Amino acid sequence: MSVRRLAEDAVQPQGFAFSEENAAWAERVISRYPDGRQQSAVIPLLMRAQDQDGWVTRAAIEHVADRLKMPLIRVLEVATFYTQFQLKPVGTRAHVQVCGTTPCMLRGSDDLKAVCRSKIHPEQFHLNDDGTLSWEEVECLGACVNAPMVMIFKDTYEDLTPQRLEEIIDLFAEGRGGEVQPGPQIDRHGSEPFGGLTSLNSDAADKGAEGGATGGPAQTGASEQAAGAGGAAATPPSQAGRPDTHAAETDPTIASPGRSVGAAADQRAENGASTNPSAGAHRPGSGQTGGQRQGPTGAADKERPEITTANARGDAGRTDGSLPSQERRAEESLIPAKSRPGEPSGSSVSAHGPLLSEGDRGEQGTEAGRLTEDTLPGPMASDHFASKAEGAAEDEAGTLETRPHHSIGQKPGNLLKAPDGAKDDLKQIRGVGPVLEQKLNELGVFHVRQIAAWNSEELFWIDDHLNFRGRAVRDRWIDQAKALAGQSSSSTVG
Repeated sequence: MSVRRLAEDAVQPQGFAFSEENAAWAERVISRYPDGRQQSAVIPLLMRAQDQDGWVTRAAIEHVADRLKMPLIRVLEVATFYTQFQLKPVGTRAHVQVCGTTPCMLRGSDDLKAVCRSKIHPEQFHLNDDGTLSWEEVECLGACVNAPMVMIFKDTYEDLTPQRLEEIIDLFAEGRGGEVQPGPQIDRHGSEPFGGLTSLNSDAADKGAEGGATGGPAQTGASEQAAGAGGAAATPPSQAGRPDTHAAETDPTIASPGRSVGAAADQRAENGASTNPSAGAHRPGSGQTGGQRQGPTGAADKERPEITTANARGDAGRTDGSLPSQERRAEESLIPAKSRPGEPSGSSVSAHGPLLSEGDRGEQGTEAGRLTEDTLPGPMASDHFASKAEGAAEDEAGTLETRPHHSIGQKPGNLLKAPDGAKDDLKQIRGVGPVLEQKLNELGVFHVRQIAAWNSEELFWIDDHLNFRGRAVRDRWIDQAKALAGQSSSSTVG
């Protein structure tokens, strides 16, 4: 199998738009889905875009995302997941998808891939010399009984031999693919066994089955056979499908775990209770479970002082306060005060920034319970695939630096615009490599003594701007810098 990536920029078109006919078709498809669920049309729209252009282009993915008000990444996930979507130009006459999953592999799919390499191209996703043929290996195509098989565009060709696949490829290369009959390429119908059916092949049996379904002879015969004295059925209709084992465990008078409370009800009455899944479907509001219905999130209960961890364990006599206050006291008992710089009263500070106060946490927690990421469309109006040129222009314009950034900590006051003399080798600090050293220089850090002079808040700011995820704190950059600065000063004195 191969990694599925978008085609190179050189072959990507500048834009995409559905034709007038396809645009009207897309509107009809989108209208079939209820309000708030129009994004479910992403697969049919991508398929129609592929039918129009021959493959799914980057511009088509952006167009579908904008039309359905979807985040671009969601459409990209769909396009790169399903092998039915071609992300690169394919053969204009045939794109052969060879199933390589276990059933087909055991039945000779490796020989079919060898045919594709010799007749089309040695590598997958490459066009032949005249651009009419291409091929790839894919996962299961759903015709395991008829293995090995291939799919060409939307048709499957099954029960293949290498010789037969060569003939099919030659016909498509000549533009005569319409002459090839899809389906099994041997003398059998559908997925029947080799040699035809061995059971259920009698017209009388078929007629009997039809009669049984309509109350005809088959049903009459069964009733006569099951009838006892007086013409009554020996087995009640509701028990007709259950085996009669005469075992003690199947005695209907034996009480089971599902017996009614108090043992007042007859077990046979319970066994005969309706289990019709559609029972009650006529009632108003039936089936309305789940979805986007708003309801309690439990945040209010967590903030109630009487509901505590101790009470949840059954220690009703203990009241240790609300859960957030217990968590805060546990943190204070485990983490030294010096490791929690700048804690404002009534709130907690984590390695990723200040947490909400208890009151704000309750309100915002309830709001978070009403909204989920999947129910919101997200930004998509300006969502697109940024090229390298766009990224370079953004850097030169300074928009990356001036973009709003909710940082933590405090910006160091000893950052420099230029090194004070010769730059220090910051790679002496464990965890700093050439790339990170360059980023530190861009922030205005050129000397070890600058790092040694920071406090914890300033280190937090640097770590956040480097997107280092706490690594600078864990590697104790300040302590390392102080040690290096001390070694430097001692060597100078000596």
